[in-house]
Formats: sequence, structure tokens, C-alpha cells
Amino acid sequence: MKTNRLIIALFFLTTLIVGCNDALDLELQGNEVTGEVFNSTEAYTANWAKLYAGLIIGGQESGDGNSDIQGIDGGFSNYGRLYWKLQELTTDEAIIAWNDGTIKDLHGHVWTSSNEFIGAMYARLAYQITTANEFLRNSTPAQLDANGIPAADRALIEEYRNEARFFRAYSYYHGMDLFGNMPKLDESVPSDGSVLPAEMTRAEIFDFVESELLAIIPDLAAPTAAEYGRVHQGVAWMTLAKIYLNSEIYIGEARYTEALTYLNQVIGAGYTVDTNLPYSQSFLADNDSNGAQSEFIWTLNYDGDRTQTFGGTTFLSHAPVGGDMNPADYGLDAGWGGIRTTPEFVNLFPGMENSADGRENFFTDDQNLSIADVGRFKDGYAIVKFQNLNSDGSFTSNDLFVSTDMPVYRLADAYLMYAEAVVRGGTGGDINTAEGYINTLRERAYGNTSGNIVASDINLNFILEERARELHWEAHRRQDLIRFNQFTENGVWEWKGNVQSGTTTPAFRNLFPIPVTEVTLNSNLTQNPGY
Repeated sequence: MKTNRLIIALFFLTTLIVGCNDALDLELQGNEVTGEVFNSTEAYTANWAKLYAGLIIGGQESGDGNSDIQGIDGGFSNYGRLYWKLQELTTDEAIIAWNDGTIKDLHGHVWTSSNEFIGAMYARLAYQITTANEFLRNSTPAQLDANGIPAADRALIEEYRNEARFFRAYSYYHGMDLFGNMPKLDESVPSDGSVLPAEMTRAEIFDFVESELLAIIPDLAAPTAAEYGRVHQGVAWMTLAKIYLNSEIYIGEARYTEALTYLNQVIGAGYTVDTNLPYSQSFLADNDSNGAQSEFIWTLNYDGDRTQTFGGTTFLSHAPVGGDMNPADYGLDAGWGGIRTTPEFVNLFPGMENSADGRENFFTDDQNLSIADVGRFKDGYAIVKFQNLNSDGSFTSNDLFVSTDMPVYRLADAYLMYAEAVVRGGTGGDINTAEGYINTLRERAYGNTSGNIVASDINLNFILEERARELHWEAHRRQDLIRFNQFTENGVWEWKGNVQSGTTTPAFRNLFPIPVTEVTLNSNLTQNPGY
């Protein structure tokens, strides 16, 4: 069992805060959040823990039982699992064999506003935002007085409050990226569903996320002072760098210099990439203690005994195992025979499955490179990235629920973002420094300097490909492809467009649709063009 880290065991004791009726119509269920719920410091701690658990676990019970989102299984509607599907299954990095509802429509780029996975992600975002709002509504000085919270505990609750503001901004960032417009949900909107929220445009969401992050940064813990897995200044810096790097997509305005400002702060915060550690060690069950953690800026923490979920790294370890793969080789009780990758992604590695690049992690025995049948696991190379084994090969205490932490932000991403911001014209960085950062990653990947590049090799095409080699299956690819104009009208991979050879798709698919039920329920919302 993992120790010395933030594990949200308190989640299982947390009172149900908000629920979702008819899959998407947010309203409180059962106990409304009143002084009777926030009636002690321990209650505030439990509700704060729910904000972390909201990204990790899909329900109120072990195994995602008693789902937060009605109308869809708790394991299917897990925040991390849904976000991963929308960012990865829609790209060249991942394709899935399963016939769960409309899941195959994601890779085929033929989704509609009735797609249940898109709808569940929208609901999950609203759920997380509403959960944060409930905490903020109940943690004002006046409410703390009304709830009888001792003065000695208020500094702790103020820490929780700043983190609640981060989680709200973080989900709005995801909503801005995935859907463009979102409902305006803040403390002023009643939580009983009596008022239809107004619509926030993408530009308004951008301004809100930026202002919230800038406001809370001074009061968050320093990166070196924060508990592993807990939000701190470095997490907010990285989130700011993300929205600035993508600002031409979000608001039509280049903000690469601002991206570099915060990337420089992240890079200077003391994180390190150990080139003597294999790349694979970052995705094993002891990645919180095997040396890989020195690179992690923020992780979602999993423990097979205490965070029992079918999302997160449990999903990313089991779902890619099938065919001739032996589940025990990866610390698992069984494989789920679902996720593989496309030949276009395989081709990004020199030598393909025989590449000297250690980030190549394909399983190819009796697997076909090309995907003739999407529903056949052996069509398409499997990927072995997230595993439920420790670095010494030993097993964890649970072979169903996985103990591998999910890196949300790591230094490798910051290095590649730095290089991209420089190439795109941002000031505050230089190409020679970018060369050094990228070569650090490649020395880890190759085990020596044979894969090193020079500054003149660094262009946008190289950066996009290097991001795939380094960061694949970490929920970055869709966002990257859109930023590089390779997601819809350009860029082709097998089964994109729902044909085996692949085809381009209309640009309106750079945004997902607002779920049809949500548009029907809230007349203030505008459907995205094309749907």
C-alpha cells in the first residue's frame, strides 16, 4: 500500500454533495448542502476530499458504485476515463474494439449530440464545477460563523477554498477545450435547479480561468512544500501555460510569451528528468517512489486497495491487454481486450516496433499492424505503457484495481511546450535551451546520446511528433492535433472518418456538440455549429 502521499480515502466517508438527474440536468439529490452538512472541520475536509475524488472515482462506493452521474455506469462515467476517451480515442493514438453504445463513433469522427460518452463528460464537468461551488458557497466567513467553525481551523479551510477555486477553473478549462461554450455556474447560481444558467462563451471562460488561476497562485503552496498529488503553485502555472499555448484556438490571440513566462517558472521549480531511469518506470505502480516522481508536477493518485475505480490507470492498464498478452506479465488479473493503436502512430518511431527509442512500447506478437476489423483486438498493435507492477517486477496487493499514479502534468510536457512556444515566436526562451531540454528526454528514451537532435531539427512538425512519442496516452493528443491543424481537415489515420483508409473530417468537429438533452433543458445554451 502506498504511503506518504495524498490518497483520497476520505472520499468513501463523504456525504453525497450533488448529483445529476436524467444524465445531464444538474440538481441536488437528497441532502442539500446546508449548515447541516458543513457542520464541522471534518465535514469541510471530507467535502474538500470529494474535489480530488471527483477526478479519480466515478461514484460514492468502491468500484464506482452509486454513480455520481445518473443514467450511465459509474465506471464508464469516471472523469479521467471520459476525458481520456475524448482526447485519445478521437486520434491516431488509440482505437477501441468494444461495442459499448456509441464508443466507436469517437475514433470514426461520426459522433452526434446524442453520444452518451460526450454527454457524460459534459455532465461530469458540470458536476465537478457544482461540487466546487458548493464548497465555496459554504466557506465564506459568514457561513463559517454560522456553522460554528473554530477560528483555529479557518486557515486550513481557506487552503481548501483556494484548491476548490482551482478545481472549478480546471474543469472550465476542460470545458472550454472540449465544448467551447459552457453554462455559467458559480456561487450565485442556486444549486436547486430553479434558475437556468446563462451561457459563457469560450472567450469568457478563458478570461475566467485565467483570472481565477492568477488570483489563487499567491495563496497556493509552493511546489516544493506541497504534499504529493495535491494542487500547488506549479499546477496552476502549468494550467496557465496550457491555456496560453492554446489561446489562438480558444480566443484567436497568440499568447506564447505568457506561456513561456509560466513554463520558465515550472522548469525552474526543481523538477528533474533522470536520464538513467527507463522511460517505462514513470508508468509503473511505484511511480510515486521509484525516482520517476521527481518529474511529476501533478498526479492523480491511485491505490488498488483504497481508490477502487474502473477508470484512470485501472482502465489504462487492463483495456490494452488482450490477444496473446499474458495479464500477469503486467500485474493484472485479466485483460479487457479493447484499446490498440493505429499504424500511423507506430510509424512515428524510427524502426517502428524495432525502434531504438525506448518510448516504443508495442506488443506485436500475432498482432496485425493494420486494422481491418475495428472490433478485433488483434488488428492493431497493442501498447504496453501503464502497468500494475513495481519497478523490481514485484506485484502489488491488488491485481484488479491498479496502483499506478496518472501524471497529469510532468516536466517532459513543459520542456516540449517550451520548445513549441519558442518556435511559434514567444519571447522569454531560446531554441538552444529548447534543444537541451528535448535532448534530455531523448537521452532517457535512447539510453545514450544516439538519438540527440540539434537546434535546426526543431520545427513544428518535429515537435508534434515528439509530443506523441513522449506523451502518448496521457490525454494530450486531440488538443495537440487541433493546435497543429491536424485533427480534422488535415491529418489522416486508419478509421478516421469511419473508413479503413482514413479520411479528413469537417472542421466543426474540432469542438464536441453540446449534448442534445442539455440544449433542450436550457434555452440559454447555443448548439455548436455543424451539429
